[in-house]
Amino acid sequence: MSRRFDDIMLGSLELFCLAAELQSFTAAAQSAGLNPAAVSRSIARLEDRLGVRLFVRTTRRIHLTESGRAYFEQCRQALALMRDAESQLTGEQQAPSGLLRMSVASPYGHYRVLPLLPRFRARYPNVQFEIHLSNRNIDFTAEDFDLAIRGRTPPDSTMIARKLEDAELVLVAAPSYLAHARAPRSIDDLSGHECLQFVLPSTGQPVPWLFRRDGVDVDLQPSSSYRCVEDYLGSVTLARQGAGLLQTYRYIVQDDLATGRLLELLPESSGRSRPFSLIYPNRQHTALRVRAFIDFLTEELASDAKRGQ
Repeated sequence: MSRRFDDIMLGSLELFCLAAELQSFTAAAQSAGLNPAAVSRSIARLEDRLGVRLFVRTTRRIHLTESGRAYFEQCRQALALMRDAESQLTGEQQAPSGLLRMSVASPYGHYRVLPLLPRFRARYPNVQFEIHLSNRNIDFTAEDFDLAIRGRTPPDSTMIARKLEDAELVLVAAPSYLAHARAPRSIDDLSGHECLQFVLPSTGQPVPWLFRRDGVDVDLQPSSSYRCVEDYLGSVTLARQGAGLLQTYRYIVQDDLATGRLLELLPESSGRSRPFSLIYPNRQHTALRVRAFIDFLTEELASDAKRGQ
């Protein structure tokens, strides 16, 4: 096999990835113990070899070009594979470590994921978390996310979706609301009630309410004077304060139902759920910290399901 990469080329790839991550030749030089001119020359050699521009240079910052972003993603994976292979061969494979960046749908993060993180870090103390509680669409490559958790499965074939659970839906209201509004006896009665809505940022549309009547699935889009956007838990707060009816996930309100702070309505029309999936890029190499967290989270949620939580 002919040799295509020498030590200078591999060094240029490492400096390219470092500059892309830090968005600065100067910062990359400081991190590598070099001067900025050496880093700039190394990147220039790489661009000459490839015949493409990898960075757009301005007086203050550098930005990856479209070709540069694609090349960076591949180079980062290749270098990570080389580091892992070296560690395995020398018997120095380390425990999971480093920063794990994830985007989690707000309610699922608060009630299902965040409570588990101290337990994970007790097992893997060298892993740090950057958690974005958001329901918006994200760009894994541009925003450098390791994984996301959403209540829907992406159609993108470059993503892997690993189902975590089917979250049961329940219709609730506070006693203070029902004190002046007669409880609905069927889903047809919902049109006469204040039905709290959440608008999904990715679509700009209110999330439909899901019911089952006589074995048939029924989707409703009730009207409301309240429309919460971006933060789903705002609608839960409104329901607790007696603003109206709310269809939400049982895991959010199970304590409220146990204490009577909220009351369950129309249980005969319940039985619907929404799936939550863990989503991450389909890559040949997945960082050890990401693999460890995926395994941990699926195991913990499976255990919770067996306990009926």
